[in-house]
Amino acid sequence: MASPSSNAGADEAAAQKNLEQITFRFCSECSNMLYPKEDEDSHKLQFTCRTCQYTEEATSTCVFRNIMNSTAGATAGVTQDVGSDPTLPRSNKSCPVCKHDEAVFFQSQQRSAETGMALFYVCCECGNIFQ
Repeated sequence: MASPSSNAGADEAAAQKNLEQITFRFCSECSNMLYPKEDEDSHKLQFTCRTCQYTEEATSTCVFRNIMNSTAGATAGVTQDVGSDPTLPRSNKSCPVCKHDEAVFFQSQQRSAETGMALFYVCCECGNIFQ
């Protein structure tokens, strides 16, 4: 019977393999960049220099990874100094931190069908962001 720690170690190793860092490779002969190419005889991935034809076998089949962060925050890009922006609308809503009674407000930056319209307030005194 396997212990839970041995399964956790296997899961961590699999996750680490999935997130293997992709780096540029350079020719050991002329220091130019190596480009991915298929060896048509053995159907294996190789990296080849376009200048001197140096070739090395690839250690991984992944040549590019595009990791997109799909969890953008509702207040993404909002800084605390928006309170000094004269173009934003103002409200007399009281700040829960400093109790100042002036705040600017703006609509949520998230645009999706699941989220309704949400207003965020930024205190003009302390820069606290609240709803």
